[in-house]
Amino acid sequence: MLSVLICDDSMVARKQVAKCLPQDLETSIHFAKHGEEALDAICENKGELLLLDLNMPVMDGYETLLHIKQQALGTKTIVISGDIQPEARQRVINLGALDFIKKPVNAEELRAMLEKHSILHAEEEVPEQPSAIDEEIRDCYQEVVNVAMGQAGDHLARTMNVFVRLPIPNVNLIEVSELHMMLSDVDANETTSGVCQGFLGDGISGEALCVLSDSSFSDMARIMQVEGNIDDQMQLELLMDVASILIGTCLRGIANQLDMQFRQGHPVVLGQHQSVQELINANKSAWRRTLAIELSYGLEGFNVQCDLVLLFTEESMDMMNAKLAHLLED
Repeated sequence: MLSVLICDDSMVARKQVAKCLPQDLETSIHFAKHGEEALDAICENKGELLLLDLNMPVMDGYETLLHIKQQALGTKTIVISGDIQPEARQRVINLGALDFIKKPVNAEELRAMLEKHSILHAEEEVPEQPSAIDEEIRDCYQEVVNVAMGQAGDHLARTMNVFVRLPIPNVNLIEVSELHMMLSDVDANETTSGVCQGFLGDGISGEALCVLSDSSFSDMARIMQVEGNIDDQMQLELLMDVASILIGTCLRGIANQLDMQFRQGHPVVLGQHQSVQELINANKSAWRRTLAIELSYGLEGFNVQCDLVLLFTEESMDMMNAKLAHLLED
């Protein structure tokens, strides 16, 4: 398994790069917000491959490359940057980087770069399993979820009197074992708390996961005007409140567009103050593959990040595709 370290001060950029990594490349992914964090991670053997931004606070990419070179750290570095000046490219190569990719990176370009430098061998690629989602159906899912997530965001905004940053839905057919990748915007050293809730209706079934970073709770309490000690019980109540709004409203929004109803099970606490991987391991889904729809909500002006992941069983997709077919009619 290849240890990949993604270093960028932007959470969005870190997440985007992680999602562009080849799905058939077995990786353990780690994150750093600047060069100092990256160097610490490399010294902990968390960065056989470093995907490095240049413009960052504390320690930028150039300084990071210089330290890697001076300390003879055994990591292969590919720079991913919006600075496309010819001099920038030459400087990073002189400092020991393997290559340079301009932002925003795409999956095909990153794969080609990894093959070029023998990090991913084309002849060893594992054929992808055929996906049940063609592009037109994927667009349908995204449009339906766009409407539903807007309703959920509006409900959250009105309840908490905040402005909610609406995400771009991420729709994929994945192995359940890969679910932690859907939450790759959460830093590896960040602890989280999560709730799971099952749903069922008209041949469609699945689970909804709501994950809140522990660092969000202080601002969440301030928004909800909660005073006093924010202990585990109070954090759990705040998590349940957010999960109830997002899961309930989002599922209703989807069900209304599919002309059906979902019956929701009781919410189950997956865990508190755990890594994303530990939360996912606590969710013992019986199915192997899932249609996964990820929504990452943020509250403007507050350090609050909440991930909602809707998981539909693979068997549910025939019914969902049939119900969405009318959207493709001329």
